[in-house]
Amino acid sequence: MLDFLGNLERTHLCGTLRASDAGKQVVLMGWVNRRRDHGNLIFLDLRDRTGISQIVLDAELCPEGHEKGEQVRPEYVVAAVGKVRLRDNDAINPKMETGEIEIEATELRVLNDTKLAPFSPSEEAIQNEEVRLKYRYVDLRRAEMQRNFRLRHEITLAIRDCLSGLGFLEIETPILCKSTPEGARDFLVPSRVHPGEFYALPQSPQIFKQILMISGFDRYFQVARCFRDEDLRADRQLEFTQIDLEMSFPRRENVFDVVEKFMHAGFAAAGVDLPVPFPRISYDESLKQYGTDKPDLRLPGLVDVRSAFTDENLAVLQIDPALPIVAFRIPNVGELSRKEREDNHPMFDLKKGAKFIDDFKRLAKGFPESAVKVRELAGAAEADFVIIVAGDPAHHIKASDTKFPGRLSEREINVYAAAGNFRSELAKKYADRHGAFKVTEEVVEAAHTRDAKDPIDGSLAFRPIWLTDFPMFEFDVATGKWMPAHHPFTAPYEADMANLVSDPASVRADCYDLAMNGLELGSGSIRIHRKDVQKQIFASLGISDEEAHQRFGFFLDALEYGTPPHGGIALGLDRIVMLLAGAANLREVIAFPKTAKAIDLMADAPTGVTEQQLKELHLRIALKS
Repeated sequence: MLDFLGNLERTHLCGTLRASDAGKQVVLMGWVNRRRDHGNLIFLDLRDRTGISQIVLDAELCPEGHEKGEQVRPEYVVAAVGKVRLRDNDAINPKMETGEIEIEATELRVLNDTKLAPFSPSEEAIQNEEVRLKYRYVDLRRAEMQRNFRLRHEITLAIRDCLSGLGFLEIETPILCKSTPEGARDFLVPSRVHPGEFYALPQSPQIFKQILMISGFDRYFQVARCFRDEDLRADRQLEFTQIDLEMSFPRRENVFDVVEKFMHAGFAAAGVDLPVPFPRISYDESLKQYGTDKPDLRLPGLVDVRSAFTDENLAVLQIDPALPIVAFRIPNVGELSRKEREDNHPMFDLKKGAKFIDDFKRLAKGFPESAVKVRELAGAAEADFVIIVAGDPAHHIKASDTKFPGRLSEREINVYAAAGNFRSELAKKYADRHGAFKVTEEVVEAAHTRDAKDPIDGSLAFRPIWLTDFPMFEFDVATGKWMPAHHPFTAPYEADMANLVSDPASVRADCYDLAMNGLELGSGSIRIHRKDVQKQIFASLGISDEEAHQRFGFFLDALEYGTPPHGGIALGLDRIVMLLAGAANLREVIAFPKTAKAIDLMADAPTGVTEQQLKELHLRIALKS
């Protein structure tokens, strides 16, 4: 029954034909999306990546094709030869872009059959994600997935074109390189030629792109593959793609300007007008206003409500007056039952030394003036759900809770972080009520159906913000050492250099993050370009000259050969596409992702290797009993 392609050549893609093509002879090829048998007439919906065309097999006009049509089933691969004709008015399908036409077939070739798939690509939603990932080649045929990867291509192309137009050169950096720890665990690759030695897969092209600046390339970028051996979550994969760039002689504002230009271009390719410039906020202010360093601006932030309470009120409510007292509101939630309120309790992180109050009926009864004042300060309407988060005096003070000069203490940060996390969780829970996230869904849907030449306003759905003035170091209680909060090649503010050893907590880093809708999209910094400063940073981290040379020797050597001031950033391409696609996780926009347990279900990886392979690599596996 199966036919060969022979000299048949495809003339059109299935989703491209319109009423203006009526009368044309065409050859279409693709998968049978659906089959309907009406006796002498068989209708096949033929699908490829551009869409669907209806094929009509008439027993009188095409008897051989009609006979084959009786045998084909969904997902058979076929070629149809015929003439484009207009459908009758009562047969027009307004839901299909090709709904005004159909193909009157004169020949049908069955190029391949199929096993019965565990699900049909015509299904809009498949609940079992493991089955989808196991049969990824079937899953990727679905219209939603095809749309996601067409979107990814268009965004990437627009960003590449934008950066090229700004004078950046795309240069590849090594995949097999030296292990230079950057915060996460490296993936190690054993060397066959050098027994007992290992390459590492790059967590980022960080050192190499800095060396490209030393090499005089001035403006570099790369759509870079990166690898980190860390626990997975919805917005994290073991291997991912970054838009990586570096510039010579920049100020921070130059980096911001470049990023805003290519982000605007990438969003425009998805049909969304992303307003620029992006707002900015300092790290400390972001914690105070949103309780996080990746704020979601689609919802109201945290508000200081200390003034709503007297000291006596706080004592009765068992609130620590020395710590922040903040409130936030989730709009349009309405009246909640007692059970609904109690169900919210497990979502709050009680381990952070914070406590929350949301029972305004009790608060209004015992402290009516405070209750009114809190809602007033929070700007709450009658239907808004208001939460108060404050410090718990029962939380014991630890040595690490010391307040550092000019910065928030750990206990203060914990209160803000608890409020910020609770705000995010409640926003997700009541998303269908408050509507802020629904705007995104509507805009995303419109972005996929509108012409990119007529972009829609994305100012409500996509809310970017720059974060600046991060601490240079963070204290690791487990080791008792100061660690780089970003990476050890980040330049400190020049004004803070004198405090590197005497007061490391007060040192600010000239680094910056870009966040959007509660996600960190990217991180960057102005780099250290002088070896003496780099050695000072290593010394402040307790890294000896010998250890520094062992870990970063080739880079330190390069710094001695006329290194220009330079800086850059890397943004997660997968996360950008995930936002614009309206996807729930990165697996929807990565062709062959891993599960949460770091398994490729389709390729059955990771897996064991043969003894011969291990022998060639001079390795032996010693499993714990």
